[in-house]
Amino acid sequence: MKYLLALVLTACGWQQGLDPAALSVLYEKPLPPPDKPLRVFHLGHSLVGRDMPAMLEQLAGPGHDYRSQLGWGATLQSHWEPDVAINGFEQENAHPRYQDAREAVLSGQFDSLVLTEMVEIKDAIKSFDSPAYLRQWARLAHNSRPTMRVYLYETWHPLDDPRGWLQRLDDDLPRHWEGELLAKAMAHGDTGAPVYVIPAGQVMARFVRRIEDSGGLPGMSSREDLFELTDQGTRDNIHINDLGNYMVALTHYAVLYHRSPVGLPHRLLRADGSAADAPGDEVAKIMQEVVWEVVTRYPKTGVAQVKD
Repeated sequence: MKYLLALVLTACGWQQGLDPAALSVLYEKPLPPPDKPLRVFHLGHSLVGRDMPAMLEQLAGPGHDYRSQLGWGATLQSHWEPDVAINGFEQENAHPRYQDAREAVLSGQFDSLVLTEMVEIKDAIKSFDSPAYLRQWARLAHNSRPTMRVYLYETWHPLDDPRGWLQRLDDDLPRHWEGELLAKAMAHGDTGAPVYVIPAGQVMARFVRRIEDSGGLPGMSSREDLFELTDQGTRDNIHINDLGNYMVALTHYAVLYHRSPVGLPHRLLRADGSAADAPGDEVAKIMQEVVWEVVTRYPKTGVAQVKD
């Protein structure tokens, strides 16, 4: 019924995208929690990577399974259009969990499809028609399997962004992820169901504020501690390290399974079977708490909300 309302609103003049109130209507009723382990398909780029989905599988436990298709800075357009090259395709997909994305979605064998867009997000929207391709992937998923849940993984931008890293995380969610991708992708009313959000960027922002405002903890004093070091020993401003991947995996877990991650293990393995660098006990606990705080106070996750 609520999705029909969005269709009516579109017909009444929201061709450029649902306004915030109309968009919010689609998320008033939470999804029912899944009652079994999930099969998840991850579509995106290096901010998905190999290790984060592997960590998610360990957090979820027996029965969880996943496949992925990745590229270097890959757009939703490049994953959709067969004639558009996906940079780094061979390198990023040289592992046992790769599966062709279109084949995977059409198979109807996956419970959840997790999509993300390239960074810089505003450039992806302007130059690669992100809302249209989000719509296409969502339509394909729901036409192939009406019960498949589609998620948009909200990522982040470089640490050295001139407007300020935290400011961009605050601004970009309503302006780009919601106001452009979601609002325009679903304005036609034909995606079968809403596209839900995995708010990893928002989790990172809240966690960083909590850590930096407190003066830091052993092994974690600032936002930089979530990001990789390059081979030259300098900070990678966009790619997260094991600690960052752990927190993003917790966020996926909380949204996909509708379960609090508090108390989950934090000593995990990377995709290649090697031991990941683990956060300290106190840092891990704060990560887990922050994830659940964000997920249960943001209705677009589809998770039942906490009333403050």
